[in-house]
Amino acid sequence: MSLAPERLSIGIRRHFTAPGVHPYDQVVWERRDAQIKNWKDGSVAFEQLGVEFPVSWSLNATNIVSQKYFRGTPGTPERENSMRQVVDRVAETITKWGTECGYFIDQDEAESFCNELKFILITQRAAFNSPVWFNIGVNGVPQQASACFILAVDDTMDAILNWYKEEGTIFKGGSGAGINLSNIRSSAEHLKGGGTASGPVSFMRGADASAGTIKSGGKTRRAAKMVILNASHPDIEEFIWCKSREEKKARALRDAGFDMDLDGSDSFSVQYQNANNSVRVTDEFMQAVKDDADWNLTAVKDGRVVRTIRA
Repeated sequence: MSLAPERLSIGIRRHFTAPGVHPYDQVVWERRDAQIKNWKDGSVAFEQLGVEFPVSWSLNATNIVSQKYFRGTPGTPERENSMRQVVDRVAETITKWGTECGYFIDQDEAESFCNELKFILITQRAAFNSPVWFNIGVNGVPQQASACFILAVDDTMDAILNWYKEEGTIFKGGSGAGINLSNIRSSAEHLKGGGTASGPVSFMRGADASAGTIKSGGKTRRAAKMVILNASHPDIEEFIWCKSREEKKARALRDAGFDMDLDGSDSFSVQYQNANNSVRVTDEFMQAVKDDADWNLTAVKDGRVVRTIRA
C-alpha cells in the first residue's frame, strides 16, 4: 500500500477576500482623534489626533489601540497613526515567516493568507494578544508573541535570582508569567550554614517589586503575574494572607492622607499587589475539607510534618 504524499503547506483558501481586491478596500475608513482622560481630575492622560480606523470601530477600541499598540515615539514621524500600519506590520511579518519556513505552496497562497488575515483583523472578527501587537514586525525588538510563560524555580539562590531575571525579561516583552514556588523551602526549615530559611513569601517581595516597576511591553499597563503555592507547604497560611495584610496597611495609609489609589504616588510601598496568588489544592485536601479533618503541612526538603492544621 502506497502512502499519500505529505503536504507541507497549510492549504489556505480565500473566504473573505478575492484576488485583486485589497482587504482594506472592503471597509470604510475615517480619521478621528484618540483621547483618554485621567479619571481623577479629567485632565488628558493620552492624546493622538487624526488617527485612522475603520468607521465600524468604536471610540473605545480606537483609544486602546492608539495608546497601547501604535509603535514609535509619540510626536515623531516613526509613530504609527493608522490601523492599516499596525495590521500590515503584524500580518506581513507572519506571512514572511510562513514563506521562509515553507508553509505556502506558492506566492499566491501566501498572498491569500496575508489578505485573509488582514481582513479578519481589520473587521474585528479576531484579534491577537498584546505581545503580538507590541512586538511583531517592530525592528530591534524580540519577536515575543506568547501571552503567558510558565516558569519553575529550585531551592537555590541562583535559581531564585534567575526567576527574577526571567520574569523581568518576560514583562518587558509584554507577556505574563506564572510560577509555583513550592520547591522553595519554608521559613520553618533550617539552612545548612545555620539559621532558618526566608521562605517563598519573603522572596515574593522582590518579584512583586520588579513586576510593579517594569511596564509590560514598554507601555502603560501592569505586568501580568501569577504565583502558586501548594496547600501542603508550611508557609501556606502566610501566603494566603500576605496580600490582605498589605491591603489593610494601604487603607491605613490612605486614611492618613497618602495617595493610595491605583498607581498612586504612595501606593508602591504596599507589597504583594502585583500578582494573582493561587493555592494549588489536591483531591486529598478537598476530601479533608469535606470531612473537616486535619491537614499536614510538610517540609519541602525531607517531607516531615512541620505542623498540622484543620483543612
